[in-house]
Formats: sequence, structure tokens, C-alpha cells
Amino acid sequence: MSMDSSNELYLPSVTKESVCLPLAINVVSKYWNINLPMLEAIDLEKKYVNVNSSILIEGIELAERHGLASVIINSSLGELKKIIDMGIPPIVILPGLYQTVQHASVISGYDNIEKTILHYIPKPDQIGIIPEKQFDKLWSEDNKIMILIAPTDVIYNMKPQNKIMDKSNRLCFMSERSSVQHNVEEAITLLKKSININDHNATALSSLGSLLNKKNSSDCVTYYTKCININNKCYLAYRGLGNYFLKNKRFKKAEEYYTKAIEINPERFGPIYKNRGIARLEQNKNRTAKSDFNDYLKYTKNPNDHNNILKLLKNI
Repeated sequence: MSMDSSNELYLPSVTKESVCLPLAINVVSKYWNINLPMLEAIDLEKKYVNVNSSILIEGIELAERHGLASVIINSSLGELKKIIDMGIPPIVILPGLYQTVQHASVISGYDNIEKTILHYIPKPDQIGIIPEKQFDKLWSEDNKIMILIAPTDVIYNMKPQNKIMDKSNRLCFMSERSSVQHNVEEAITLLKKSININDHNATALSSLGSLLNKKNSSDCVTYYTKCININNKCYLAYRGLGNYFLKNKRFKKAEEYYTKAIEINPERFGPIYKNRGIARLEQNKNRTAKSDFNDYLKYTKNPNDHNNILKLLKNI
């Protein structure tokens, strides 16, 4: 756990993961010399039929059952560096690519001279390097969530105010689990509890907006807007508003919010370009719609409707 002059933690090489034991949690647990049982994680997967994405709360609870403690907070670049200086490898939530909305990444260190953040890569002797400013911008899109998994005494000595953030954020992760299990009403209840604990939890507000959006409830607009008032870089809230207005045939508003999301991160989520293209096509903005459909193909990995989009492009 010692660090060199570039403030880097030495993390174990790990490649095994499962739906209920995400790689990031497995890496951090092994860093603390705790080997989480893969068989237990695989047994937990039986609750998740046809689910390919990681269920983070399952991994967190698995680590807790085997002697570690955790805290889920909203943080800052300065605080992240302090955590690394304490010898704790933080897990952060960052934007995904293509059709992946988010992913969890372990931060292994930082370099104050080069102004870079070091990401863990599950290959021996390799690290990912990203400029500080770019990292901070990406991290902001998902409300700068940081998950700390460590021995109980380490977590116990964290700041007292972290307990409120942790309780509120934990309910968000629990809600995500309920949503994946198709327990939508339970998921909504958990998010409302999260907001009651911390009404400035932008993640809870955006997530509640998303669930209400799926029910086509106009209340989603209120929660998305509250989220944006707290974090005006919340990509998912802008995209959610775009989706709501597109469904309700308010194409100008849909285009407006999709554009705001794309301005925050043009490469994050390819399908948003198809949606904006539809909104623009409905407004007879054929030239910009055509550009969007091309970008959809560019930023979406192997879309099922690839040939249909090519045909559409020929007819615009």
C-alpha cells in the first residue's frame, strides 16, 4: 500500500468479475487482502435473468458480508486526492460509451506535475491516464459519486457528514437493483426516501425522473429540473427531458434538451443522436437530421437498425 513519488497505489491484477461482483469491487477488496467468493456472487446472479450490466449494490453488500465496510459519497477532485494519500483506492462512477450509460472505475493515483489521474486497468503493468480537467468534467456528469470500500476502522474515521450522503446514495443504488428486478414501485419508494434524507441528491432526483418518465408521468420534468438546478452538467437529466418531450411529440423541446446533453458530452451515448434526428426530422430540419443519423451510426456500436438507418439516409 506504499506510494511512489507520483502518488500511485499498487493494486492487484484482477480479471474475474460477475454481475454481482463488479471488477472494481473485486480489485479493491483484494487490495485489502479480502478474497470475495465468486461462487457466492454467481449464486446471487440467479435473481437477475438476462442482465448483463453490473449490480453495484450487490458487490458492495458482498464486500460488507466478508469483513469490509463502505461509504458512498459525493466528492471533489481535491478530496479524491486526499483519499488516495490515505492509501484508499476510490471507486468512481463515470460515463459509459456506446450503449453503456455508466461504469465504475478504480482510481489508482494521480500526478500533480503532469496534472493527470490514473485509472486501474485489469492488465499487468498497465494504467490508464486521463488529464485532470477532463476527468473532473466527466465525473461531474454523474454527480461525482465516489465509493470507498475499506476495513471498518478506516471507514469509521471518515467525516461524520458523509453518513447522510451515504444513506441517501445507498438508497439510490438499492433503487437501481429494484428497478433491474422490475420492482418499479419499490424503486420509486426508495428514491423518495433518498430525497427525503438529502433533497440535494442530484442522482436521486435524476433517477426518480427516469422512472417516472418510463411511466410517462409529467412529474418527471419536475425532478429532472431540480436535478439540473443542482448539477447543470447532469447529462442523464437533459437526455431524460429530451426523451420525455420526444414521446409527447414536443419536438422542439426534445431537440433543445438533447442538444444540451450532447454539448456536455458528444460521445457518451450514441442513440441520443437518433432521437435528436427524429425530433429534427419531424420539424423538417432535414439537413441537421441527416447529420444526426450519421452520428448515431458513428457513436453506436453495431446497432440493430443499421440497415434501416442507411435506407432512411438515402431518402432524406
